Amino acid sequence: MLETPEEITALHELMDRSYAGASAHLRDIVDGDRRMDAAGVLTATTGMRVLSLATVTAAGEPRISAVDGHFLHGTWTFGTAGDSLKARHLATRPAVSLAHVDGERCGIFAHGYAHQLRPIDAQYAETIAHWTAHYGSDPTSWGPDVRIYRVELVWLVGYATTTG
Repeated sequence: MLETPEEITALHELMDRSYAGASAHLRDIVDGDRRMDAAGVLTATTGMRVLSLATVTAAGEPRISAVDGHFLHGTWTFGTAGDSLKARHLATRPAVSLAHVDGERCGIFAHGYAHQLRPIDAQYAETIAHWTAHYGSDPTSWGPDVRIYRVELVWLVGYATTTG
């Protein structure tokens, strides 16, 4: 867990705002003991988690694919090839929806804006180091144009249960 106390507080506040603005249907599902708090999200997202990532085409149609997700400093990071359709979508329409679902045990749902990390960005070196430690090689060495993104979260809720 790399989150600072300020990042944990910000995540908690984002989750409270998201839950408060959620539909009654969602609040009925993600309620009581099932509703995750920031600490629960951080515990559930340790290591790599497969994310379902939705991007948007030029025609406004959603497209979903799976990516490796790493939750760092209170947000998701993920990677893709620069020549992928998702990279083309993100270059002009950075809005994304993400979900990590582990059956009935856990679900974390988020919306935000994906921004490609570049070497000049403050989070770049630490993000690449984290990914390198996880995979055993620098992700930027995996191809001619590997892109790593960081999501600016605007909405996040999660559920967890010990059954399922």
